[in-house]
This record gives sequence, structure tokens and C-alpha cells, in this order.
Amino acid sequence: MAHDRSPGDVRLFDRFATVYDRFKPATDAATVAPALELAERDVTRVLDVGGGSGQGVRGLDIASSLVVDPAPGMVRRAADRGVAAVRGDGRHLPVRDESVDAVLILDALHHMHDRAAVIEEAARILEPGGVLAVLEFDPTTLPGRALVAGEHLVGFDSQFYTPADLAARVRAAGLRASIPRRGFEYLVAGVKPAESGDTSPPGPNGPA
Repeated sequence: MAHDRSPGDVRLFDRFATVYDRFKPATDAATVAPALELAERDVTRVLDVGGGSGQGVRGLDIASSLVVDPAPGMVRRAADRGVAAVRGDGRHLPVRDESVDAVLILDALHHMHDRAAVIEEAARILEPGGVLAVLEFDPTTLPGRALVAGEHLVGFDSQFYTPADLAARVRAAGLRASIPRRGFEYLVAGVKPAESGDTSPPGPNGPA
């Protein structure tokens, strides 16, 4: 079975699943809120791609959520935490077209083998007016360069987008892209337009 993460990264996440939550702080809901607030519909159904132990959705006040992750240990960890989770590939998500209000990819895209395909798949499953929220690290910053070196040292095959490059990729998938948060840990949002072809930024924070 092919996975969106590189095989080496999947093995490492599977190995570290039982201790993952001790070393990786949970993403605060307030960090993702600026992207979710751009949705042009109520956000009640969320899918977290590469969501690991379910940290990203546990703090959200939503009616329905699902984590999709390729590492079986992470899926078990999420289930132990009471989070609905399935093992799967971010390039082939197990949900129908236009069926969720938001897709999250939190601190995970840089581990994925075909990042463009994952973003396109997220766009496929979003309802019109739904939003993609991608939290990533800027490799051009000083701490970003240190993170890149550290992840490669550990054995990850991480590949990082700059904020502008990620926003351009989100726009190429047919979404209206913006960058609500900049810095070492930045946030890119992509809103699925109600009418195809409208990929202008949804607000004043569009990519430079």
C-alpha cells in the first residue's frame, strides 16, 4: 500500500507513536482559528490529514472529525484518545467529493511524499465555501533552517515549502489562498470558491 508520507517517515512515526504526545505539543485551536474563520460555511465536519494522534482535532469544538494517517501506531494512538481515525493515504482520502467543511494539515505536509497531490485531494473533498488550513514551518527563517537540519539528522525525508510557494500551490489546486499567519510557524488557508475559477484571495492577507 502506497502512502503519502515517505516510507522512512511512516516507519519513524509508527515507532514513536506511544511517546509522540510527550514530545510534540498539541496545536492550540487559536493557532488554526484564523484559517477556519475564513470558511464561508459552518465548520462542523473536519478531516485531519496526517493527523497522527489526533492532537489537532481534540481541541476543536466541532460536531464531527476524522484523522487519516498512514502510520498504524498513530491511528491506534488517536483511537486510544477517543478520536475517530483510519489508516490512509493523503493522496487518496476515503471520503466522497465535497463532503467536509474543513481539511487540516498541521505540521505534517513536509513529511508527505507528493505534497501537491495531497493539496489537490484536500480541494476535492471540500464543500464549496469550505477551507483548507495548512500549518507549516518556514525553512528560510533561522529556526526553520535548524528544524530542517534536525529532521534530516533524525532520519526524516522532510521537504518544506516557503509561505509564498505553499500559497501558490494551494491556489493551483483551485482554492483562494491567503496567509493569515507568518513567521517560523506559518498558516496558509485555502477557501474553495462557490464558483469555479475564482481563486482571488479571500481577504487582505493574500500572499505577497
